[in-house]
Amino acid sequence: MLKNRGHALAVVTLILLSAGCSQGKAPSGQPAQQGQQTMHAEKSAATQEMKGMPGMAMPSGEIMVDPAKQQLIGLRIAEATYQPLEKTIRTVGRIEYDERKLKQINTKIDGWIEHLYVDFTGKFVKKGDPLFTIYSPELLSTQEEYLLALQAKKEIGGSPFSRVAAAGNSLLEAARRRLLLWDITSEQIAELEQSGKPTKTLTIVSPINGFVIDKMAFEGMRVELSMVLYKIADLSTVWVYADIYEYELPLVKVGEQATVRLSYYPGQTFQGRIIYLYPYLDSKTRTAKVRLELPNTTAWTLKPGMFADVELKVALGRRLAVPQEAILDSGTRQIVFVEKGKGHFEPKEVTLGLRVDEKQEIRSGLTPGTRVVASANFFLDSESKLRESMGAMAGMAGMERMRMGEIEGMQGAGGGQ
Repeated sequence: MLKNRGHALAVVTLILLSAGCSQGKAPSGQPAQQGQQTMHAEKSAATQEMKGMPGMAMPSGEIMVDPAKQQLIGLRIAEATYQPLEKTIRTVGRIEYDERKLKQINTKIDGWIEHLYVDFTGKFVKKGDPLFTIYSPELLSTQEEYLLALQAKKEIGGSPFSRVAAAGNSLLEAARRRLLLWDITSEQIAELEQSGKPTKTLTIVSPINGFVIDKMAFEGMRVELSMVLYKIADLSTVWVYADIYEYELPLVKVGEQATVRLSYYPGQTFQGRIIYLYPYLDSKTRTAKVRLELPNTTAWTLKPGMFADVELKVALGRRLAVPQEAILDSGTRQIVFVEKGKGHFEPKEVTLGLRVDEKQEIRSGLTPGTRVVASANFFLDSESKLRESMGAMAGMAGMERMRMGEIEGMQGAGGGQ
């Protein structure tokens, strides 16, 4: 075959040289013109033959599937429509104390604890409940000063000299402020005024409702300044720390609602909201922490240390979307098969947005109302690629035939000459 083709090319070269040498002779022009007409006819025939070959009619990968075959392969059609999308983010969280509702109990005076009212960790106390009593010589002397200042005010309060009356008031207020700075309540000061006698011990009360989560106080213990004696936690609200993956962070905003579930209470849900997004990532897990706040008023069901399932639903608004099954993703490009009518389907490249459950957002490539194939896509894709391959092979064969026709036409023209 190669020898024949080389022989033909040599003949064509000789013919062209002969034709160039005899260009000035008028009688020899007619056979050359007939050769050109023959060559043109061969070329047209080869072109028509190439157009009629299988697969060459649909160079873009368009294919046709008859209705019977569509039903056989389970082909299903869906429309690209604008629809409300809602992204669900699921993660695991850990319940912790609300740091804003933790209180440490200490004294601002030295002394000794004489009696404990709250004598074990975990006890629930209400605001104003007694915690312990403390004896302090300094506190006792300050009470005596307050009573003396109170008596002096009564005696000199009616003095015609304004300076004397003002001095009595100043002395009383100074003693009162000192008691208040030592965390003596206004109610206790009122009792001191009514009794007129200083008390040996002073009762320290709880400033909040909550549970005692730490106790360092014991009867007879010497108390020094700033020594922490109790830690009390108000559990009416709790925090939940959850980890959100890096690619999901743009969807999470402060103030969004969240649903929390516990494996210990199946079927029960708790509602909370995001109150803080941490400004850094964990470099190992590629996640950022978010903090949720949850009310915990029902028998303090939510306990610090528990693990919980957290679910965030993010409303994305109305966006153009198709079923997820309609997308064929090769890794470098994403395509859908668009219905063209009468059993014809055409592959079309699209740009994807967010995937929401079983729906896929389409950023570009489709318009609303476009009908796309939502199942059996892999069959259509393989059929389309097969047609393209056959078309390419047929095109190569057609071009080869056209070249051979040109050569034969040129050989015929040379023989006629």
